[in-house]
Amino acid sequence: MSDKRYQIRIEVQSRYLPEQSDPDAGRYGFAYTIRITNTGNVTSQLISRHWLIRDDAGRLIEVKGLGVVGHQPLLQPGQSFEYTSGSQIGTPSGSMQGSYFFVAEDGHRFDAPIPEFALSMPRTLH
Repeated sequence: MSDKRYQIRIEVQSRYLPEQSDPDAGRYGFAYTIRITNTGNVTSQLISRHWLIRDDAGRLIEVKGLGVVGHQPLLQPGQSFEYTSGSQIGTPSGSMQGSYFFVAEDGHRFDAPIPEFALSMPRTLH
């Protein structure tokens, strides 16, 4: 059971980017907007990210790094941080999931899981 003092809510919306895609070359671009909300009661700072990006061919890309889009936001209880980033995969659909690593102002360290979300090129019917 997780400690209610250290709770982070993560909401994700993804969309296909035709202008950053080249299906003939096996490249499909997606943007995702993530809203991170501190729903706990201890101020916490996002330190790093860990992503697992999969395409439908079974290829896996692992990404680790400090912060998100050049930021390491410090979130007071109830405060949110929203950003948009992107990814490219080799098939018209795939998925992403991962976690953010946080350090609370009291020194507690914890991971906030990022639920799996779909990357999917819209299908057109003729």
